[in-house]
Amino acid sequence: MFQAPPPILAPTLKFQVPPPPQHCPISDFSNVTFFIFRPLMMFLMHPYAQKCSPYIHSVWILFMVTGLFSMYFHMTLSFLGHLLDEITILWLLVSGYSNWMPHCYFLAFLGENRPQFSRLVIITTVVSTSLSFLRPNVNAYAINSITIHVLYLVIQEYKKTKNKELLHILEVSVDLWAIALTSWISDLLLCRFWQRINFFYLHSIWHVLISITFPYTMVAIALVDTSYEMPGQTLKVCYWPRDTWPAGLPYVEVRSDGKNR
Repeated sequence: MFQAPPPILAPTLKFQVPPPPQHCPISDFSNVTFFIFRPLMMFLMHPYAQKCSPYIHSVWILFMVTGLFSMYFHMTLSFLGHLLDEITILWLLVSGYSNWMPHCYFLAFLGENRPQFSRLVIITTVVSTSLSFLRPNVNAYAINSITIHVLYLVIQEYKKTKNKELLHILEVSVDLWAIALTSWISDLLLCRFWQRINFFYLHSIWHVLISITFPYTMVAIALVDTSYEMPGQTLKVCYWPRDTWPAGLPYVEVRSDGKNR
């Protein structure tokens, strides 16, 4: 009996499809510092909040929310996560900007009217946030504008003050911010190089350094604000867990009458 030859089977081609982009787990873990420092700093700065400025608690709450949305963005890598991350950063900056901007830096037509200044800043931020849903870059421009102006204010206060504690806090704040910014820019522009050598931690370093920079910045703001608004109060810079340790989280204690500048 004639037996038909077996069918010729075409070779199966297996194409290796590159995996979709995945988030780096270490970037999620690095946001934990936002959740650790927020309750700790609220506890350490509570005496200052009671006697000088209760608004500082709202800033720490926004600080934690920023860490939460940053974690969400890095877990999902979604457009919504990126938008929420930038919006919370903007409102975090605005909350400090509107509450503690010294009167001497107000626009001339505002005089020393802080409520009017705060309304102007908030209205501008609401417009910017609304436009960011249509043009996401608007948010980035707003964040960079505030950051540049705050850096200008830091330089001006550094030139004015004779308070050694404030000088030290400002120097450390700027140094930490510069190192953090360098890590972020390097991660952004040299991404392929860092991937080639299997170093995926620069963005995590950015998270950790920024979360450390923020307490220093808040202490600097407290010192500057007290010197302008409550010259009869003296703030003493302390460090947690001990003043004698070479590194620690700064906070302020309210002392008796004296001068900060």
